[in-house]
Amino acid sequence: MRTTLPSGTPAEVFGEPGNRGLVVVPDIFGLRPLSESIGAKLADEWSCRVCVVELYPGLEHLDLEGRFEAAADMEDERVLGDMTAAADLVGGERVGAIGFCMGGMYALKAASTRRFDRIVPFYGMIKIPPAWRGPSQGEPLDHVAGGDASTVMAVIGELDAYTPPDAVADLRAAGVDVVSYEGAEHGFVHDPDRPAHRPDDAADAWRRASEWLWD
Repeated sequence: MRTTLPSGTPAEVFGEPGNRGLVVVPDIFGLRPLSESIGAKLADEWSCRVCVVELYPGLEHLDLEGRFEAAADMEDERVLGDMTAAADLVGGERVGAIGFCMGGMYALKAASTRRFDRIVPFYGMIKIPPAWRGPSQGEPLDHVAGGDASTVMAVIGELDAYTPPDAVADLRAAGVDVVSYEGAEHGFVHDPDRPAHRPDDAADAWRRASEWLWD
């Protein structure tokens, strides 16, 4: 079901209201068939109501290069506000959040909202890439420090250039539970069409995410 959050941001909702709610923040490409299929799959397999939010409202027409150029204009207040509104929409006794790539970075930042019982960022940027830095972007580690790090389990690929070892060490030091996959590169879980996809590691990461969120 397509809906609009109070900010005007488009979102897609899957599943029926119940005890579990989940907010999904897609990768840089935002709402598209892949992110919608993930939302539908998780709603079914995890028996939860899922809301997938658009990262680039009003800019859905941008190609990848345009999205990279617009990243510095992203506003934490708007994205985290959309995540909170999505959490209110799905409801439930427990509400979790997950995100992929750029969406994983915002899932990490969502620790500062204290709205989510558990959070799983999949290979989210631990430090903002220099080209993405802007006046309305806070560092993920600062958000973690201002929130509850114990709610976060980060899924990391050992060979991911966006999550280098020094940044991963800082994330662990901040109190985040980190699950690292040897030999894995960026984006190895959520998109089977990526060359970096690793089916066995992806299945294990999904299992761990489910246990973290709901057990």
